[in-house]
Amino acid sequence: QMELEALRSIYEGDVCFRELSPVSFQYRIGESGDPKAFLIEVSWPETYPQTAPVISMDAFFNNTISSAIKQSILDKLMVEVEANLGTAMTYTLFEYAKDNKEVFMENQPVNTVTSVSNSISTGTPDMPPSKKKEKKEQLSKTQKRKLADKTDNKGELPRGWNWVDVIK
Repeated sequence: QMELEALRSIYEGDVCFRELSPVSFQYRIGESGDPKAFLIEVSWPETYPQTAPVISMDAFFNNTISSAIKQSILDKLMVEVEANLGTAMTYTLFEYAKDNKEVFMENQPVNTVTSVSNSISTGTPDMPPSKKKEKKEQLSKTQKRKLADKTDNKGELPRGWNWVDVIK
């Protein structure tokens, strides 16, 4: 498959690219620490590229992204697919997503997710990560305020919070 060879050579050494199988590929748009990063999976049916590839955002990596945003990204990608039917388009789709990452994710609320997950990881080490979601919704306003006071809204603990032992 020509396109497969091309993708392998283009993305060789690119940590964002993963070949799941010779007809299925993942690409991470954004740095790994970026709260607006997301993963796109493109799979080729047998009739590709005469027919559209299957584009999915079901990867666990995307579980903090709202389904509305995933849907709008998929919709925009499908417009590209329509425009490129009949040609090898996986690279085009990945690059299109990269170029439009900010637009795709402009409505994704970032700070809420990051500050809550940070305070969970620093404050309650015994919480299994799977509990994060339920934990988030149960915070009352006062608890949120307490969290905000304890941290400086960016989820960072104030400088020096862990120096106590040194002073003793």
